[in-house]
Amino acid sequence: MSILEEKKIEMSDGTEPVIVRDDGFHGEDWAGPITPAAELAANDDAPALALDLAPDADLEPLAARLPQIALIRVAFPAFSDGRGFTIARQLRDAGYHGRLRAAGHVIADQYAMARRAGFDEVEIPADLARRQPEDQWRFRANWQAHHYQARLRGAAFS
Repeated sequence: MSILEEKKIEMSDGTEPVIVRDDGFHGEDWAGPITPAAELAANDDAPALALDLAPDADLEPLAARLPQIALIRVAFPAFSDGRGFTIARQLRDAGYHGRLRAAGHVIADQYAMARRAGFDEVEIPADLARRQPEDQWRFRANWQAHHYQARLRGAAFS
């Protein structure tokens, strides 16, 4: 039995995402809708508990609404596209304290960088979770260790 089956992560059609956190694989636990950023910008009064952001999103229009947003999911269209890491850092620097999720083509080797940039979790497709099992992600879960930039600054990196 695979780790995915043990954790009862739905894989019947391969479309259910796998959520990766420091303690391993989880099923999706966000029950509400996730609003595309373009729809939010078009209706300033609309409530948005969760928001989808493109890697090239302009964060300026969202600044005043950040305290209202519980989850922001940042798209990674390719594992070689690092713009999402910049978006995460900018959101944290702007004072966003909600749940921040990288979604898409993020590989296990990038997990430590995602956490350092400010992401709380990574959403990957089930087929990627099969190719890069939980132990590969957990191996990188000690993301605060060996962080040379923080060591050079003499402070922990949040």
